[in-house]
Amino acid sequence: MVSALQDRLGVRFRRIITSSSDGVPPWLDDVAAGDDAGLYKPTDAPWIVHANFTTLVGGIRALLMQALHPGSLAGVEQHSRYEVDALGRLAGTTRWLTILTFGAKSAIAKESARVNGMHSRVKGEYTAGTGEVKSYQAADTDLLLWVHIAFTDSFLVTHQLYSGEEIPGGADAYVSLWSKAVEPLGLTTCPMTQAELIAAIESFDDQGLLVVNDTTLRVVKFIKRPPLSRTARFAYAFLFQAAVASMPKKYRDRLGLKSLPLWLIQPVTKGLLGLMRLAIGDHSPIEEAALERHARIGQSAQ
Repeated sequence: MVSALQDRLGVRFRRIITSSSDGVPPWLDDVAAGDDAGLYKPTDAPWIVHANFTTLVGGIRALLMQALHPGSLAGVEQHSRYEVDALGRLAGTTRWLTILTFGAKSAIAKESARVNGMHSRVKGEYTAGTGEVKSYQAADTDLLLWVHIAFTDSFLVTHQLYSGEEIPGGADAYVSLWSKAVEPLGLTTCPMTQAELIAAIESFDDQGLLVVNDTTLRVVKFIKRPPLSRTARFAYAFLFQAAVASMPKKYRDRLGLKSLPLWLIQPVTKGLLGLMRLAIGDHSPIEEAALERHARIGQSAQ
């Protein structure tokens, strides 16, 4: 009975994050295919971090941090379908994250080409924090860097706060290894340590490149209350609070976000993520497909 309930809840959960009616990720075959290990082994830091439920909090935090850069925000506002198809956009991000983490090199090349194709069409103008009107394209190095460091910092920090699972090699291993994922997108120079990661984020702020305007606040309001079912909204509200609590106070304040104290949020979030894992079970089609591919490769090499 417990297994059957976990299966049902697991399907409902995966329907949300993959935007598929049956809960099976449409890119599952891409992860299963291939004859190499891809970028990461099951014992590597990115694999461990991205297989953890803390990614649910990290994803929300990344969106909030990314919204601080008007260039990054312009791409979302001017070209994204986030207001009419929020779950579709979530599925696209989930696809990229899981394929780059768990897929073989052929799948990674295919997915990176898909993202690069999208980036080539995302262009326009935005008003920078300095007041200058700037032209942009999603593939611009500065925008790629901001999205990458906001993402990396968010997934790392939320794992450190809300997971009891140790990161192999520590934080620096996660930062340096995950930088490989953005090389196919054209970003070849990235922070390699957590200290460099924090310094890179501060550099954007020190240059006056981060700003909050009416568009920022509208997008943040949407991130706070996306169109979810009543049950999903209940869980999401706690995850959102956990994401906000994990952000530096100065960025929370700029976005007009108030946080409960971390000493309270941290144990509650750990408990909630543990309950979600218990309710859904350990079945992860993507990770299982990747492990089966690794096993097949190992057997064929013998």
